[in-house]
Amino acid sequence: MNVSWDSDTPAEAVRIPALGWVRIGLRGLTLALLVFGGLLLLLLIRMVERPLCGVNRPVTPFLTMVVCRTAFRILGLRFQAEGKCMREPGIVVANHTSWLDIFALNARKRIYFVSKSEVASWPGIGWLARATGTVFIDRDRRKAAAQKILFEDRLKAGHKLLFFPEGTSTDGLQVLPFKTTLFASLFDPVLRQGLYVQPVSVVFHAPAGADPRFYGWWGAMDFGPHFLKVLAAHPQGSVQLMYHAPVAVRDFATRKELAAACEEIVRKGHARLRAKPPAP
Repeated sequence: MNVSWDSDTPAEAVRIPALGWVRIGLRGLTLALLVFGGLLLLLLIRMVERPLCGVNRPVTPFLTMVVCRTAFRILGLRFQAEGKCMREPGIVVANHTSWLDIFALNARKRIYFVSKSEVASWPGIGWLARATGTVFIDRDRRKAAAQKILFEDRLKAGHKLLFFPEGTSTDGLQVLPFKTTLFASLFDPVLRQGLYVQPVSVVFHAPAGADPRFYGWWGAMDFGPHFLKVLAAHPQGSVQLMYHAPVAVRDFATRKELAAACEEIVRKGHARLRAKPPAP
């Protein structure tokens, strides 16, 4: 299914009133204490966890889940999820709307994100990504073989990896075609028979009366103004997650077939959630 949209069209500018700046101060400070306090605690636990467990992380992912759930309470953004998180080994794929996806998807399940290598050097976000076990990949095709091995090593360790096959964030109103590159590692002869993919649909519902794209972060949008807009919002909107039934990799002949099937599942779930927002 071909989907196109004008990614250069910016979201509507939002004027922040005086009370909005008060909320920014209170929520921003509380959120910073939560996130960076949690990061410090995670690093302390990891000092013990790493020598004992190596690449496995039996404790720290639970701390990440608590931090992300609490972040939504601080923001006042309602969080709902339906469906069961898979227990089978494999990966999770989801549509990508915003930096808020990281909190939403971490709040429900022990996962490790797959992210572009540039994120590792970003102040703040890069530190959090490295500390929580993010897998960094480079888009340089010359490094594809090495990255495939890294991906496979993490899967063999039992990690649930999550990536966004759209390859970019959107305004949240549609699902873009899935790119197939990262699905290739699932077809390793040693891994293929036992791996599964769980598609997840993520939908953000804007605050009442706001631009439907309120939580979307795309194109050349700056992070700072978007972050302040979300902190200032009152009332807030909501986020819904739909965890679909996992699909077995062995049931697909190629990565393109697997990616297309996952895209269709995510797209249908996305449409269902957008059509039925949660009651206020």
